[in-house]
Amino acid sequence: MVEGDHSLGTVSDKIGDVTLKKKTPFFWFIGFGISFLVAQLLLVTVSYLLVKGIGIFGTNQPVGWAFPIINFVWWIGIGHAGTLISAILLLLNQKWRTSINRFAEAMTLFAVACAAIFPVIHTGRPWLAAYWLFPYPNTMGVWPQFRSPLIWDVFAVSTYATISLLFWYVGLIPDLATLRDRAKNKYFKFAYGIFSWGWRGSSRHWHRYEIAYLLLAGISTPLVLSVHSIVSFDFAVSQIPGWHTTFFPPYFVAGAVYAGFAMVLILCIPLRKWYNMKDFITDTHLHYMGKVMLATGLIVFYAYIMEAYLGWYSSSQYEWFMIKNRIWTGPYWMFYWFLIFCNGITVQLLWFKRFRESAFWLFVISIIVSIGMWLERFVIIVTSLQRDFLPSSWAMYSPTIFDWSLYVGTLGMFFALVFLFVRFLPIISIFEVRTLLPEANVHGHQQDFDDGVLEIEYTYDRTDPPNR
Repeated sequence: MVEGDHSLGTVSDKIGDVTLKKKTPFFWFIGFGISFLVAQLLLVTVSYLLVKGIGIFGTNQPVGWAFPIINFVWWIGIGHAGTLISAILLLLNQKWRTSINRFAEAMTLFAVACAAIFPVIHTGRPWLAAYWLFPYPNTMGVWPQFRSPLIWDVFAVSTYATISLLFWYVGLIPDLATLRDRAKNKYFKFAYGIFSWGWRGSSRHWHRYEIAYLLLAGISTPLVLSVHSIVSFDFAVSQIPGWHTTFFPPYFVAGAVYAGFAMVLILCIPLRKWYNMKDFITDTHLHYMGKVMLATGLIVFYAYIMEAYLGWYSSSQYEWFMIKNRIWTGPYWMFYWFLIFCNGITVQLLWFKRFRESAFWLFVISIIVSIGMWLERFVIIVTSLQRDFLPSSWAMYSPTIFDWSLYVGTLGMFFALVFLFVRFLPIISIFEVRTLLPEANVHGHQQDFDDGVLEIEYTYDRTDPPNR
């Protein structure tokens, strides 16, 4: 999991210097500048939306809420990989998570922040309608409808964001203390000192830290399954053909992990190249993430097949009409087959070790999968609504420039936050990587290599007092 001849000190130097270096790399300014400028599209679009209302969008009848819910579900799905890597792999004692969990957790927070924008602004007048999402009565004593999955979304996503933020911050505390002790700039030293909460690395601190970290991991684990399951209920509990099906929850969860790992690869492959972190984000990490993408991609591909099969097997003329309309007779059939290519065909390359261990091909496949997962939400929502029970109300849906600018603006916001995170916080967990080194195991350690040829035993003399 760690390549090269590293010691405890060199790990701290290598990772900490990315944050503590006096001169910011020029490519960082280019990347942040482009992302920040793109994020201004979000600000301009939201400002214009508040003035003009949702008529600037391409929504119509019967496609009543298209791009906002497409982008909401897509962003929430991207955030799932961070919680999976952080919580579930920690509880399963998977050591390969240690070099990728930090920016995966940050990615979760940034993705949830982007997703939270859409439920608030889709009304066009948030100050008149957004408060209906929250569980308190208005002056007329009317409560929100608690049987609605839209209300469940508020509880699920807010809980998910809160636990993810706490989990990310608690994991940062030891590293913030390391940066505090190494910082030369007095302002950085002061800031890191404030946010490290007086961490001294004593046995009492480590004991309480491990308890808190495991508790948060245990709380976060069911959120991986519950949050996107609840998001899927927005569709599954309705009576609309194409949505009213029982396999949406596992289908959405697998798709969320699939899209999330694709975004993790999109972020980590350039980072390991630009900051020369190949010793810590090794080919083994890429190999494992490729396997997870292959597994979840196969589940999603199976769900596509079952979706068509259940539409036929249901013997409902409405379900069968919707499936035919989605796949080959409707006006959006080409989008369906393009998403099959992106999510079902492209991922089959990961069966081959040559593609799983190639950073270039993993990066390309991840971009294609991200596009395909967005198209999946588009197809599910638009093709199910575009032709409803009354042919007289059928209508085509076409997104306007404001739909696109809102979506592209959230992409700019996401990557701008990523660039800020990379500059001011350690992108890799320093203390967790140090635990993988032989000298960190003072009680003796035996390492078995995969080829079964070499075994190394490390033994230490523990007769000295612990404080020495």
